[in-house]
Amino acid sequence: MKLVSFSVSNFRSITTAYKLPIRQSTIIIGPNNEGKSNILKALAISLGVLEALGGVRLYRGRLQMRRHAIAGYEWDNDFPVSRQQAKPNGESTFNLDFQLTPAEVDEFQAEVKSYLNGTLPIELTLGKGEPGFKVMKKGPGGPALSKKAESIAQFIGKRINFTYIPAVRTSEHAQDIVNSIVERELAMVENNPQFKKAMAEVARIQEPVLQRISTNIKDTLHEFLEKVTAVKVTVSEDARYRALRRSYEIVVDDGTPTKLGRKGDGVQSLAALSLMRQSSQSHASGKQLILAIEEPESHLHPGAIHQLRRVISEIATQNQVIMTTHCPLFVDRTSVRSNIVVHNRKASPAKDVREIRNILGIRAADNLLHVELVLVVEGEDDKKALTALLQEASTALMTAFSQGAIVADSLMGGSNLSYKLTQVREAMCLAYCFLDHDKAGLDAFNRAEKEGLIAMVDVTFATCAGMKESEMEDLFEEGLYSKMLQAKHGVSTLNPKFKGTDKWSNRLREVFKHQGKPWSDQIEARVKADVSELVELNPKITLNAHKRSAFDALVVALETKLRAIGEGKKLRWVNPLRSSKSSGTTATPSGMTGSRMAPTSSN
Repeated sequence: MKLVSFSVSNFRSITTAYKLPIRQSTIIIGPNNEGKSNILKALAISLGVLEALGGVRLYRGRLQMRRHAIAGYEWDNDFPVSRQQAKPNGESTFNLDFQLTPAEVDEFQAEVKSYLNGTLPIELTLGKGEPGFKVMKKGPGGPALSKKAESIAQFIGKRINFTYIPAVRTSEHAQDIVNSIVERELAMVENNPQFKKAMAEVARIQEPVLQRISTNIKDTLHEFLEKVTAVKVTVSEDARYRALRRSYEIVVDDGTPTKLGRKGDGVQSLAALSLMRQSSQSHASGKQLILAIEEPESHLHPGAIHQLRRVISEIATQNQVIMTTHCPLFVDRTSVRSNIVVHNRKASPAKDVREIRNILGIRAADNLLHVELVLVVEGEDDKKALTALLQEASTALMTAFSQGAIVADSLMGGSNLSYKLTQVREAMCLAYCFLDHDKAGLDAFNRAEKEGLIAMVDVTFATCAGMKESEMEDLFEEGLYSKMLQAKHGVSTLNPKFKGTDKWSNRLREVFKHQGKPWSDQIEARVKADVSELVELNPKITLNAHKRSAFDALVVALETKLRAIGEGKKLRWVNPLRSSKSSGTTATPSGMTGSRMAPTSSN
């Protein structure tokens, strides 16, 4: 079950309904005081109510549930103040559309005794009284479904796990989040027959003790109050189960073992997110996890933000994540329209990266303004050679380079990889790396990976079969540059020192020394520059047929990246009523204007 759209009206500053698409990962961005937090808070309240529905009953369309189940909604604060006098019994309205899997459609038919085509639209109303619940299904089956609100409410509640992490995260609140996640995970074993048998045995052993306590209290009370004839001390099954869920302790050892509750709010927030990742991967509950996070970068050191981004991305591979942010590192660059822009009292999917940059106040370098993908290489010579080789190898890449969709950028040294990747991400571009397969290249990659700046899927190394270390020049035909080396530098590659399995620059150094020539970093740079010029002039004959596998893998990887970006751009949101010649215009919060949006794919 997935949430596919959401709308809210009469909630805080949001007075008029609007509809937003919700995807696997949805990023809400915009300046302060534009309503981002209100949107996420409204979503958090409505999903929190739905999650609580698994064990409640309905009466005449109202939810008979304890008030703490809708904690977070307070009419005095959450119903628009400007309307409270005119509508003293007014309600906030939340609309959520869910998409069911084929298996869930069958389960719905078995549990609710009604057929569903896969879409389940729900309307919640919250006010001073109990919440209202409706199924907003159009057509002849709509009224029949609405009569089964109780079964449908329970169907949804049993299939949703929801966690909301607000921006203001005190240590106490962070601990509450951790507690709720741990309790949820521990509760999963409570249906285990062995666990139930053990709990029944615990109850049997406790019973004589409780009876003795009851008798003692009764006897004492009877001395003072003769009318007291019986006292019974009990432990309910729910309380016994709940006590076990809460009987845990988390100790963090970062040099000094300390209880998590005594750590700072940043550590506790990260602990909560690590638990969310574990929960999302286990799927033990069989429920859909929906995680809402407000400004995840809050309270974190900049270095930790990259790691946090990776954790959130892992969660989003299997569950839905919805977040607000001011940080460009969290923007979904692959699927631009998964970013919801809230600005000038409007909320809508982002049109392009430029719009997001403007909203976040990002000034990208001129060479990155229109770039989709940055190919990060170690040196200027690599940049020059690869640009020529890639355009020769692939028509798609040639087009991308000519249109500025992809650009090669050099590190000016492998040790600068983390810094360069941070620059690329802050400019809201995607990055892919092609690095020498040597100690410097591997160390740079490992550092960047540890910092959460890159993953294995985003790098190709210049490997060569049979060579422990290799660099890009090892992929080239020796005949490409042998005459140039003889004519310009007075050395021959026929020298036995050039043979062997060491990387190209080390072998060439030995050739220079063996033939009485000086060698230095400057000479090496000059030789590589000469070779790159030959590659630019002769890309068709540059690569060695037996050593080009790494290059071919790079071509496939870059084409795949660009194809994914292109497919993300094709997704657009259009008015579903357009075919019926309706304008489809709807009002949006506080005077926002926009159109009803529904997902489609353009060709």
